[in-house]
Amino acid sequence: MPKKKRTPQHRPRKKKKSGGFFGKLIFCLFLGVILYFGMNTLTYAETLKFAQISDVHLSDKTVDTSYKALASSYDLFKDEIEQINETPNIDFVIVTGDLVDKPRKSLVDDACKQMNKLKVPWYFAFGNHDAAVGTSFKKDDYFEFIKQNNKNIKSDKQYYSFIPKKGYRAIVLDPTIDTRITANGELPKEQLDWLDTELSKASYQQQIPLIFMHNPLREPFPSFHHRLINAQEMQTILDKYDMPIAVFSGHYHATKIYKEGHILHVSTPSLVTYPNAFRIVTINNMPNKVIFTFDFRETRLKDIQKKAKLLTFSSSTLKGEDSDQNTVVIMDK
Repeated sequence: MPKKKRTPQHRPRKKKKSGGFFGKLIFCLFLGVILYFGMNTLTYAETLKFAQISDVHLSDKTVDTSYKALASSYDLFKDEIEQINETPNIDFVIVTGDLVDKPRKSLVDDACKQMNKLKVPWYFAFGNHDAAVGTSFKKDDYFEFIKQNNKNIKSDKQYYSFIPKKGYRAIVLDPTIDTRITANGELPKEQLDWLDTELSKASYQQQIPLIFMHNPLREPFPSFHHRLINAQEMQTILDKYDMPIAVFSGHYHATKIYKEGHILHVSTPSLVTYPNAFRIVTINNMPNKVIFTFDFRETRLKDIQKKAKLLTFSSSTLKGEDSDQNTVVIMDK
């Protein structure tokens, strides 16, 4: 039988989708908006991580004082440097005063050599033991020597600021007095005016101000001979701004964290006085809040720490509560 011819089957043509170009355009615009706001959020959420050490009191003494383990200062300092280098993602290290026990060039030289073993930039704030009346190694000489051995500090003045990362402004103050014998501190008017300007810049640029100084703005415990004489003047300037401000200090060899309104006060203990510790601080700058996470690091040289504890007048006061050590503080913007 003759085969039937197959008639070609016509497939229906696919209709072109209308608005394809405009649909893609809208999608790209939408994706761009998402990416923009996503990147903006990431910028706000920039994380900063730094180490604060204070009151190193590096000394060549072979005996301890009534409360400082000066004979072990080199060993304690070495352990602290090693701990920081073993900690990942540190952005910088800052010493909040009393790097050495006496302002002698040989001690400052040794201190710089140790600090230069750090894998990250380091900065320095003056303490009362770094400046003394009648010393041959005066404050100006001391600061110039620090700058010669630390390429990160470029300021001509002993107070300065730097931007460690986008969203933050580090402000280093110098309240130490070298015109008379005193452990008190005072901020001259010129420096207070400069602080006001720096805070204004931080506010305009939406940065979190981190203030580093030796004498605390708020004392961890009362001491008439160690206080910041014109603390109220500094407080008045800080109260002009409603953004979160953190003030990091030492001097009292005490461990204390206290939030007072929009100001966070952080006192960090000494390396040579019990509890022989320092801090690792992590800050997350979020769109509507700032999160501070504190990691309290004690020396690993436990025999020295036990000896230092016996030298103290009140070990519990110096070590603080659990909330003064490893804790999280949230501050609303």
